[in-house]
Amino acid sequence: MISQQDVINGLPAHLQPFIAIQDYDQYSPRDHAIWRFLLHQLKFSLTNNAHPTYFEGLEKTGIGLESIPKIEDINIKLNQLGWQAVAVDGFLPPAVFMEFQARKVLAIALNIRSFEHMLYTPAPDIIHESAGHAPFLVDIDYAEFLQRFGELGMQAVSNQHDLDIYEAVRQLSIVKESSSSSKDEIDAAQQLVKELQNKKVAPSEANLLARLHWWTVEYGLVGDTADYAIYGAGLLSSLSESQGCVDDKAVKKLPLTLNAVRTSYDITQPQPQLFVTESCRHLSQVLAEYGRHMCCQRGGASALEEALACGSLNTITYNCGLQASGRINRVLNDAVGNAIYVNTDGPTQLAYQNTELVGHGIDYHSHGFGSPIGKLRTMERCLSAYTVDELKRHGIEIGTTVVLNFLSGVTVTGELTQILRRDQKNILFTFEDCSVTDVDEHVLFDPSWGTYDMAVGDSITSVAGGSADQLTYPMYEAPSQNVTVKKSCDGQTQFELYNKIRLMREQEYDQVDILNRIVNDHNCDWLLRFEALEIAQKNNTNSDIAHKLIGQLCEETGDAKTLITGGLQRLGLRA
Repeated sequence: MISQQDVINGLPAHLQPFIAIQDYDQYSPRDHAIWRFLLHQLKFSLTNNAHPTYFEGLEKTGIGLESIPKIEDINIKLNQLGWQAVAVDGFLPPAVFMEFQARKVLAIALNIRSFEHMLYTPAPDIIHESAGHAPFLVDIDYAEFLQRFGELGMQAVSNQHDLDIYEAVRQLSIVKESSSSSKDEIDAAQQLVKELQNKKVAPSEANLLARLHWWTVEYGLVGDTADYAIYGAGLLSSLSESQGCVDDKAVKKLPLTLNAVRTSYDITQPQPQLFVTESCRHLSQVLAEYGRHMCCQRGGASALEEALACGSLNTITYNCGLQASGRINRVLNDAVGNAIYVNTDGPTQLAYQNTELVGHGIDYHSHGFGSPIGKLRTMERCLSAYTVDELKRHGIEIGTTVVLNFLSGVTVTGELTQILRRDQKNILFTFEDCSVTDVDEHVLFDPSWGTYDMAVGDSITSVAGGSADQLTYPMYEAPSQNVTVKKSCDGQTQFELYNKIRLMREQEYDQVDILNRIVNDHNCDWLLRFEALEIAQKNNTNSDIAHKLIGQLCEETGDAKTLITGGLQRLGLRA
């Protein structure tokens, strides 16, 4: 068996801090009862609504109905599908979550929803992440779609508003699941999320991609608007929404197109509309169409301008392969809109093939980086494509004063001290005593500023979110220290009774005195009474006890009443 630590050790170092270890002994008997009740109830209620692959996938991915699964057991099954699983604590930063997905790693939240929030929780939990996401990985087309989504998602350009929303939603999920939270604290957390969601901010491409993820991976339907099945993990793991979403009067059904990215969502509320895809192929087509317009694929001046507006950490890739990771603070364009010069401000990393170049980390380029983009006058090819001998014939030689006149009017003049080459291409020139000016003789670099490193490239092929080498320049400095506080079962007596009920069920015996204790103990919660009822009803020898338990359960109100009513239907009983 591959241990959790073995899986962690096989992942990049910058992802490892976001991974937790599942301590299986920390789950209480009531935690297992919550899992058991909800999984049995979901299977019952989804029989006619979920895509058939869901039920096949539960078994094939190690997701049993009786108890919370172990990460190691899930991995045994997922490894056969080419995937892995790791445990995490709550919400991950979007780019981190997407990178796990791109690497075919399913990130599964450690915690299980609380007893008070069995019907719905905004917090990621092991029911949603495992029983919601894992089953459809058995479908190769869907698994490939999910991986491709991750590959695009980890490169999406984000803005500060995205990060603010992430932190606020994470905080809300923690506050709502904490037994120590006051109503005022919960209200304040909800209000902050609402205010941020209503804030008039142009959505970044990361935000638009998150919407597409929400309306497909999380809340997607498959078929057509008149005849559909559920495949979205958010619906599959929610008793309330999986039942409510099939009400066509309450929830509008729309055919999935790229226009879905225009529809925002509220994580704290049921969705007023859902989108229906025809197939996994259709999903991949819509994703590919969005990806085609992303900065990471289109490059050029428009991508640079978009990253400039977002003000976030992004990676510029030149056609020579050089990567510059930093916050873009200036883009100069020519008369027809071609980018001719780009600057970053603050810590910047230079890399090649996602590996930082020696001596070109954020400490060295702590104040930023700037470089021209374009061809030189009288030189037909990109400067990166010339051999060292060819460069000499054009007067470009180490140890000499070199003048580079770009078609854009940018001029670089200085002593060339180094030419850095990779894969038979020039990627970086280094100058001393260097001056750089534009066509109007504005100073872009002054000799007094020190050494000038110039990227060698005539075009920008990609602008992607985050840094090229995240090990040395992490996008997120550290995982949030604000983590989910696990609720405990109320009272040692209930703890013991949950254990006894499980033993009675697993060993198929009926202990009337235990059932009577539960009937007569007013401190027992409704879930414990329901588990006792299952045993009494199954053995059909304790009709009096079953009758009393049903009476007690029918006194419950709120979410508990909704859950109990569905549970009784599953057992073939009436309130």
